[in-house]
Amino acid sequence: MLAIDYVNTLTAEDDRLEEWLSSQDLPWSEAFRELRGHVEAAVLAARDGLEPDLAPLNAALRGAPSFEVLTWSDAVVVSRSREGDEVARGLAVLASAAAELLASPAVRKVKTCEAPGCRLLFVPAHPRRRWCDPATCGNRVRVARYYQRHKD
Repeated sequence: MLAIDYVNTLTAEDDRLEEWLSSQDLPWSEAFRELRGHVEAAVLAARDGLEPDLAPLNAALRGAPSFEVLTWSDAVVVSRSREGDEVARGLAVLASAAAELLASPAVRKVKTCEAPGCRLLFVPAHPRRRWCDPATCGNRVRVARYYQRHKD
């Protein structure tokens, strides 16, 4: 999910937003960092059944409205395009991804990793999943528990 990937560019150790934006072919702007905070707050509020502040997301969506474009390639093809400058279009794309998540029942399933020091969000494939990545965070927690049990 693009919205979750966007929020997860901020980890407990570092901020990988610039690198991630580059990998998504999006330009750098401080506005992306600000929107990321709004997306995270909205997702966490909606997950908990609280009313999120949607004004910043709506502003980003209005900054580069989308429209359908018809082209011909042996048949009529409908695609979506956006108006606005490169930053406004990028913000609108990410706000749109957040809107899809917020309007989806999946938003109620979003979890925060339970590993100490991890702040990443994820939508579990299995209802008992507790860590963003069982191979890293889950393994660290299991190793720490094992160490505590065998410490004496």
